[in-house]
Amino acid sequence: MIFLNQIKLKYDLDESPPLTELLLLSLQWLAISIPTIIIIGQVVAVLHFDNPGEQIIYVQKLFFITGLVMLVQLLWGHRLPLIVGPAAVLLIGVLAGRGSSINAIYSAIFIGGIILTLFSLTGLFAHLKKFFTIRVVAAILLLIAFTLTPTIMNMILPPSGSGVSSLFNLSFAFILVFLMFVANKFLTGIWKSTLIIWAMLIGTLAYSVLSPQAVGLETGGYQLLASSFKDITFEISLEPGLLLSFLICFLALAINDLGSIQSVGELLKLDDMPKRITRGITFTGLGNVLSGLLGVVGPVNFSLSPGVIASTGCASRFTLIPAALGLLMLSFLPVAIAFMDSIPSVIIGTVLIYVMCSQIAAGLLMAFGSMEFDFDSGLIIGLPIMLGIVVSFFPAEELNTLPVSLRPILGNGFVVGVIAVMFLEHVIYRNK
Repeated sequence: MIFLNQIKLKYDLDESPPLTELLLLSLQWLAISIPTIIIIGQVVAVLHFDNPGEQIIYVQKLFFITGLVMLVQLLWGHRLPLIVGPAAVLLIGVLAGRGSSINAIYSAIFIGGIILTLFSLTGLFAHLKKFFTIRVVAAILLLIAFTLTPTIMNMILPPSGSGVSSLFNLSFAFILVFLMFVANKFLTGIWKSTLIIWAMLIGTLAYSVLSPQAVGLETGGYQLLASSFKDITFEISLEPGLLLSFLICFLALAINDLGSIQSVGELLKLDDMPKRITRGITFTGLGNVLSGLLGVVGPVNFSLSPGVIASTGCASRFTLIPAALGLLMLSFLPVAIAFMDSIPSVIIGTVLIYVMCSQIAAGLLMAFGSMEFDFDSGLIIGLPIMLGIVVSFFPAEELNTLPVSLRPILGNGFVVGVIAVMFLEHVIYRNK
């Protein structure tokens, strides 16, 4: 037995559990991985495509990228028990770039991945870290949650002509999210770790019973096995404003990636963390390069793993390998993807509320856990959040009056908030 930070570990990093236990633990990791892919995949796919078949192909590619990057990270990257998933901060960039072409959006992700890879390999990223103080990182964590609010609202409200009232959807969403918090309070172990997937399944069942006219579970018309890589075309299309917007998003992605890797490294008290961080961020960058080529949102390492390790007592990276292979297998099963992708948008929006509350909790914990927090710190964090919220809810018709090159920047609440917190922290309140 190994005791680290008061956590009793049954299996260490490079120890492999017996086959039966390994498969059960892998199933848990797989259950934790799937919801985020479905949530972000559904939001972006519906934004890009009207055809359900194209939406399914998009989510297939997202499963493939996630499974592949997770497998590579476990074997050759950071080699830590870390979940990989599509980056929510890039979702914000995609939402802000709705007036741009798909080629321009994924060219920006492709270029952002290349720059992140080069910064990691050359060591330049280490020099950028000093600009991301506690206040800046706390503001970024909060901005990700608050600037997704309009998207969550649109997902919860029913579309016109659906026959479902807004009051019903709002009531359903509020009840479901409160039940999720109650379950989070009392559940333990694997049940708590897989709470999101149970909420999606039970919520979909309840919603289909209470409002059957709003739910359509269609899995017909898809082959049992199919490739998601046919007819892939990629053309570089550069829009300077959009590219700058995504590069700022990539700064936040890099900090998220770094924090996730460091959190597990500190938990396990590893001595070779600088090398693991370099390899981990490098493969995250390469994963985003491939994502840009395939036309999907790029991956990032998630910070969920320490809680799962603590609850299971297993830090073995080998338990995630079957989970990664499972994601790769699902990417070639459009029938399974179609079934998962048919979850009503109100359920996805409600689960996003729960997930973003965790994001807000992390931001507040970082801000108030710092001995440096004072009134000025509140201003440094508060103004960017207010600006981000205001810009996020700015009417689309007003944004369309801005110059095309500036829309992805001034119309992106997250980007405006990050620029504001950087200016406050490093210019106006520089001495602090």
